[in-house]
Amino acid sequence: MQGTFRFSFGPWNIHEGADPFGPEVRKSIPFNEKLEYYKKLGFDGVQFHDDDAVPDLNNKTHEQIIKEATELKKVLDDHGLVAEFVAPRLWMDPHTIDGGFTSNCPKCREYALNRLKTTADIASAIGAKNIVLWLAREGTYIRESKDPVTATERIGEALQMVLDYNKDIRVMIESKPNEPVDHAFIPTIGHAIAMGLMTNAPDRVGCLIESAHAILANLCPSEEMGFALAHKKLWSVHLNDQNGLKFDQDQTFGMVDPRRALNQVRVLDKHGYGNNGEWIGLDVKVLRTQKDDVCLKHLEYSRKIFLRLLEISRSFDDAKIEELIGTRDYEELNWYILDAMLK
Repeated sequence: MQGTFRFSFGPWNIHEGADPFGPEVRKSIPFNEKLEYYKKLGFDGVQFHDDDAVPDLNNKTHEQIIKEATELKKVLDDHGLVAEFVAPRLWMDPHTIDGGFTSNCPKCREYALNRLKTTADIASAIGAKNIVLWLAREGTYIRESKDPVTATERIGEALQMVLDYNKDIRVMIESKPNEPVDHAFIPTIGHAIAMGLMTNAPDRVGCLIESAHAILANLCPSEEMGFALAHKKLWSVHLNDQNGLKFDQDQTFGMVDPRRALNQVRVLDKHGYGNNGEWIGLDVKVLRTQKDDVCLKHLEYSRKIFLRLLEISRSFDDAKIEELIGTRDYEELNWYILDAMLK
């Protein structure tokens, strides 16, 4: 079975070049201008944080939020674009210094739950059926500061709340074991999939896997994807690359390790990813050293690299591979793969 591939990225993937260690180095590009680049670069889907869709939403009424989200849907339609998902940007708000759903402050937990409801409303207004939950600050710096049982239950209650609040929405948990808190709750895709079992609608809880965060945990991205595919829970991906166990780099897909990238493409294609409407999300950052007039090449080339690797993967003789596996001639298999990549 072959996959069906269409591509998305978020407006944050066109950015000014700030990193954890330095300020912005490029000019800002207005949001509407960013939308104009999507089709030119070969992309059809837009990923949103809640405040990408509706800026300054904390200071707006519910009616204002829905009005702006509905207007955004019209803009997307005019550009021929589709919203893939909306994610609550909980980790940036002062209410969530100690986490949102797992905060030790009841008022802060209430804020996080209300913002999750608002995210569901925005998603419905712009035509997205998926919410992404990156449980960024849901963890601890001091392990004794939170009880892990209570914390897990509170995350489960948040999931149940939004599933009850909007019966059409699905939740994709994006696990990141290595940022930004010292000890993260729900750090792996296995944890994420299990969280659905704490709700009465596990069929509406899935996951999103990001390449770099598997690599940062010294895991293999394609194997993580395979695990989720086996459970029918891989509903989105964030493809990128990572130069070792450093800070989150979000480099151009395949930039560091093309073979590792090939295996991600191959497992997705081999198991029919995209045939149920899933997107290939590219969560890549332009190099800090890139000039303003060439600051979109990371998106263009990530997509091109994916498609080139797809060609290579589909060129393999599956019978030949099975023969080498059957005779346990793995060195020959290794050469067969490398020879195809080096031509």
